[in-house]
Amino acid sequence: MKRNSRLPGFDQTLELLRKRGFEVKQLSQGRVLVSKYGCGAELVPGKDAPVAFAVRPGALVQGEVARLVDRGYQKFIKSSKYELPATAAWLEAIHTFGEELKQAAGGISLYNESLGTTSDRYLYDRVAGREAAPAAVAVRPWEAAGGH
Repeated sequence: MKRNSRLPGFDQTLELLRKRGFEVKQLSQGRVLVSKYGCGAELVPGKDAPVAFAVRPGALVQGEVARLVDRGYQKFIKSSKYELPATAAWLEAIHTFGEELKQAAGGISLYNESLGTTSDRYLYDRVAGREAAPAAVAVRPWEAAGGH
């Protein structure tokens, strides 16, 4: 016997988001841009949930959802054309937008994400490029070197 789902469908979720003050704009390939507070996310119909993120929440930079990059010493808002230092106001707006979007869409709010804004990428300068370094030969002082 098939169970009746209490979760609304994709279109009902979009209508609920409109009622809660989100701007909803149709994009190509079934994607929908949802925006509020100068932030946005791209949604698609989900398999297990009514909606899924095609592009996670981020700041809107000239109509594009920009990614949040953590470089260890500072966070940056990175789009395809620009990389801007993230201000506290932007971080707060991204966090508020993401939490409201999850709550309205029936998503799960995780503890670590509820504490503050999490980045999409972590690029610490001390470890950037480390994986490309050739493996050094270990020095073995107990082995005799040639000549002695």
